[in-house]
Order: sequence, then structure tokens, then C-alpha cells
Amino acid sequence: MADQNHQVYIAREIVHHYSQLRQLQPAEQTILNLFRNQWSNMKMLDIGVGGGRTTQYFSRIVQEYKGIDYSEEMIAACQQRFRSQSQMFEVVDARDMSQFPDNSFDFILFSFNGIDVVSHCDRLQVLQEISRIGKSGGYFFFSSHSLQGLEREFNWKTHISFNPFKTYVNMIMFTLLRFFNRSISPHQIKSSDYAIVQDESHNFRLKQYYVRPQEQLNQLQSNFDNIRMFSWQSGLELITQQDLSANTDMWLYYLCQIK
Repeated sequence: MADQNHQVYIAREIVHHYSQLRQLQPAEQTILNLFRNQWSNMKMLDIGVGGGRTTQYFSRIVQEYKGIDYSEEMIAACQQRFRSQSQMFEVVDARDMSQFPDNSFDFILFSFNGIDVVSHCDRLQVLQEISRIGKSGGYFFFSSHSLQGLEREFNWKTHISFNPFKTYVNMIMFTLLRFFNRSISPHQIKSSDYAIVQDESHNFRLKQYYVRPQEQLNQLQSNFDNIRMFSWQSGLELITQQDLSANTDMWLYYLCQIK
């Protein structure tokens, strides 16, 4: 799974796509504002930095910044984009960050669902590594695909619209989703804690990890405290169980403190 996805992230057109991205997502903007009085004292690690979308916002306000990615091509694009600060970037696989000592970073970011491109076992290894290199009391902020949101995508009825053209497009995408995931039934999605899904990302070229929010909390509990969830689309915190149950975002952001 990881090797197949890696091939996507070294493709020239994909690197170019990520190099053109500029905007923070709403939940990222929420966190940027939330820690506005602390950034200047933080040493930050930006995992899965891609083409440097988040670099432009965080590198200039933190005490020290390091951006890493397992795609050499993505790192080369970052170094080209930020020529005067090319030393900020390094090719590193999040599953093995042994070049960083224990307790190295105050804030660790893994945005754009980067943690979802590896297998379940590798994901747990990534979380272990992040716990190791993060300072006790420091923060980890990341996004991940929501299996709860995916349930809607596997139900053909949710793709019907009053607009015939929109319905037509939706049904094509629904058909492709089911075609590329023929071994997965709607019942399996509804009853599973997590699933590997070949979704529409980059024309169905990626296999991605979708996780139910409660399962994600379970994965974090051993190494992280004070876990908070935020809507990807609105940037608002999901505080109550009702907030979470009603949420249909395709991915969520999680903010937690390192034990």
C-alpha cells in the first residue's frame, strides 16, 4: 500500500499540483489562531510537507521549522519554492524518524491526511514515532479520513440531486468508487473500525485509510492526552457527542498533547 501510494507522490503532475496549493484549510486556520501567542517559542515539525503549502504560514512564525516528506520530488519542489531556506526541508519517512532525537519538537503537524497513505500497522508505528520525538506536553495536530463520512458515499441515495447534471456526475463517481472497491460492501463500511479504500483522490490512484473517530481516539490514548476534534470544513471544534454523530465531513482534524 505505502509503495503504491509513494509512486503517486513522486509523479511529476502530482508534485506540480501540490506545489500550486496556497490556502490553509479551515481547521488549520483555527489552530494557527489558537496558538498565536505560542508559535514564537515552538520548534515545529511539518510531516508530509508536500509542496510547501503549510510552510509559508508556519515557518515564519515559529522559533524553528523543519519540513519533511518521504517523496524526494516533493522535497525538491519545496527547496525550489523556498530557495533561501532550502535547509528547512529533508527527505524522511514518518515510519522511521530515527535521525531526530527523543523530545525534539514542541508542535508536530501531519496535514492533508498524510498519515492515511500507509497500512494500519505502519500507522501505529508513525504514531509511536511522533510520540517519541515530540516533547512531553507538546502538541500533535493531524487530519485523517473519516469512515463515518464515507458511509454516505457508499449509499447511492445520497448522490441524488434535484439537478439532473449533478446527479449524473455524482452517479458516475459513485459507480467508480464501487468499481475500485468491489470487495467492500456498505455493510462492511458501517460495521468496521477502519478500512483501506481506493477513493477518488488523484483519479482513484491512491489507497487510503479511513477510520471511525472513536477508533482514532483509541489509537491515540496510549501516547496522547487532551484529544480534541475539529471539522475539516468549518474549522469548528466537535465538542459534544451530538456534534460528532451529526458530522459527515470526509475527514476530521485531531489535536492532542503528547504524554
